[in-house]
Amino acid sequence: MDIQTKINLEQPAPKKKQKRLDEPVSLFEHLGELRKRLTYALIAVTIGGVACYSAVDRVIRDLAKPIGKLYFTGPVEAFWCRIKIAFFLGLLASLPIVLFQVWSFIQHGLLPKEKRFILSVTAVSFLLFLGGAAFCYFFVIPTGVKFLLAYGSDTLVPMITISRYLSFVTTLTVSFGLIFELPVAVGFLTKIGIFSSKMLKEQWRISVIIIFIVAAALTPGPDVFSQLVMAVPLLVLYGVSIFVAMSIERRK
Repeated sequence: MDIQTKINLEQPAPKKKQKRLDEPVSLFEHLGELRKRLTYALIAVTIGGVACYSAVDRVIRDLAKPIGKLYFTGPVEAFWCRIKIAFFLGLLASLPIVLFQVWSFIQHGLLPKEKRFILSVTAVSFLLFLGGAAFCYFFVIPTGVKFLLAYGSDTLVPMITISRYLSFVTTLTVSFGLIFELPVAVGFLTKIGIFSSKMLKEQWRISVIIIFIVAAALTPGPDVFSQLVMAVPLLVLYGVSIFVAMSIERRK
């Protein structure tokens, strides 16, 4: 063995070049990562739905309390409504995992400061959505349904089907979850300079009108009660949003 061969053998093998975190990735890598995250999220929702299926009967009984009985007019209507309820329960139970998959996908293109901001906003948004959905499910729906059914009479008897009632409950619950995101939306728009606490204070009259229009558009029925029970929390959240905007402005 000559000297050059001995030197080559003693040299360590070159290390495999590792990809930097800030190095741009190709479109196919993005699509592959997106497909992986969507697959994980779908699996989590499916497992959550299967695990929550045993609670479907309890949910139906709770939903039917203000009415008494729910009816179905087609052979498969009751079956599909059970599947829908199990899906929504599974989505709610697996929502932290779904949000984690979303976070895992978008974090690669963010700076450390942006990661902390997005993570905190996501956590607050999740809690506000749950708060709005719970407020609707445990207070607005039982109270609102009793109020609306009071318009019945001996000749005007309600016969509510499970599919129509489930659509009503789902629309109202999701709508309340979304409107409870108002402070987060206002805080974000304030941070990027579109909104300001001064503008929110000066435009409160127009905002009140817009809130009632939004409440009328989001509520599934034309009754004034449903619009009021959505508009009143929006007015409170609008006041909270002003304080959120003031807090963000002080930190700038």
